[in-house]
Amino acid sequence: DKSVVEVPSPRSGVISALGAREGDVLQVGSMLVEFADGDSRESNTVVGSMNSVQSPASSVSEKIPDETDSEVLPKGIPAAGKKVSATPSVRALARRLGVDIQSVTPTGRLRNITESDVEQAATQTSSETPQEPLRGMRAAMERRMTDAHARVVAAMAADEADVGSWSARTDVTVRVIRAIVAGCHAEPGLNAWFDDEAMMISRRDRIDLGVAVDSEGGLFVPVIADIGEKDSNALRIELDELKKKVESRNLDPQSIRGATLTYSNYGALSVRFAQMVVVPPQVAILGSGQVHDAAVVVDGEVRSTRLLPISITFDHRVVTGGEAARFLRAVIGDLEHPD
Repeated sequence: DKSVVEVPSPRSGVISALGAREGDVLQVGSMLVEFADGDSRESNTVVGSMNSVQSPASSVSEKIPDETDSEVLPKGIPAAGKKVSATPSVRALARRLGVDIQSVTPTGRLRNITESDVEQAATQTSSETPQEPLRGMRAAMERRMTDAHARVVAAMAADEADVGSWSARTDVTVRVIRAIVAGCHAEPGLNAWFDDEAMMISRRDRIDLGVAVDSEGGLFVPVIADIGEKDSNALRIELDELKKKVESRNLDPQSIRGATLTYSNYGALSVRFAQMVVVPPQVAILGSGQVHDAAVVVDGEVRSTRLLPISITFDHRVVTGGEAARFLRAVIGDLEHPD
């Protein structure tokens, strides 16, 4: 609705009537012009019967679909490839169906591409490429991620913790979970739920941590309740139990509900940094990357150590950059203490 495009005429002739005045807003498919011979009903064109035209007032009050033709270049800039004759609505249909309009064979009376041409090309493409519907957890993930992307204003902060003092047997996942408790004590606002309809934020006293678990069936996020009251051994036992339940598809609904904050150990997949998705009503998710060797400068001298990347994605609607930075600094400060 912020673009100006040229609408190609489906035929030549004398225009006898206009479907609207200059500046009026019309829905896609409404008549723009009528030709003098009365032959104005060619399928998939921008012309039609005057009787089918809505009044400008009623058209303006309705929601207008976005049919902007991004393929039409400003005047004077040549388009790459062959010249394609197609109306904006047909081009929009091609974009929605993932069809390269340059490859479509036109069958229109004036060698223009019609909707049926695009649909036929889409059918041929689908038959050549195996497809399968999203089901189960994959379908649930699609819904949750789409909803989260539409609602959350995501921002990210990241740094690395010097963990050179850790022993070789340190359990990275458990150690980071313990550090998350320190972060929540420093900035309680990140252990919270946000109701964006009621515009209310609820800061939680208890830390119920969702732990992202990758599996062949998709992404599962079981919850460890009240992590602040559990020692390292209890955390490891519960993590192992939850992982077994994920692998056996034996997670009960209650075990994946109620997380106030989420943790993802993507370092187990040999990744150092990642920008994760905050899932409402939570306001933050923290992740840890792969521990790696590095040379650092301390008091003017270079020494070898090991670094643990830490990143946090937060909902900037309710969490400030300063709050996220202080949370991250508290987590890293805790991690840098000898284990």
